[in-house]
Amino acid sequence: MDRKQFMSMVGTGIGAIILQQCLSGCKNEKDDPVDPGSGNGGTGGVNLSLDLTNATYSKLAINGGYVYTNGIIVARTNAGTYIAVSQACTHQGVSVEYRTGTNDLYCPAHGSRFSTTGSVVQGPANAALKQYKTELTGTTLRVFE
Repeated sequence: MDRKQFMSMVGTGIGAIILQQCLSGCKNEKDDPVDPGSGNGGTGGVNLSLDLTNATYSKLAINGGYVYTNGIIVARTNAGTYIAVSQACTHQGVSVEYRTGTNDLYCPAHGSRFSTTGSVVQGPANAALKQYKTELTGTTLRVFE
């Protein structure tokens, strides 16, 4: 193999790796997130239980905090209530963020804004985020359909 062939193969390999990384960053919101321990067998139903004493969910202890889990953003609003909607912006799949100052969800990629119920406030997104129900019992927050 000569140098030109070698460099061509290396370039193709690097290109394939970069393409794979770009494509894996895209999310398909048609597939509902599923709690592997929920026993629903991957039927698309969401039924998550978040132990708020677990360090993983410590951001939910304060108003304005949020976490991502199983393709869902769970946030504690300014008023102290919990909300849960699909994590991926319906425009291009970028993860939305909860903003305390405006009490909304914001896509940092292109500026789409969503209400705390997931409805579009400002585009370019034109489809709502899927909303999930939340229920707090003691220190366990349940997120479900």
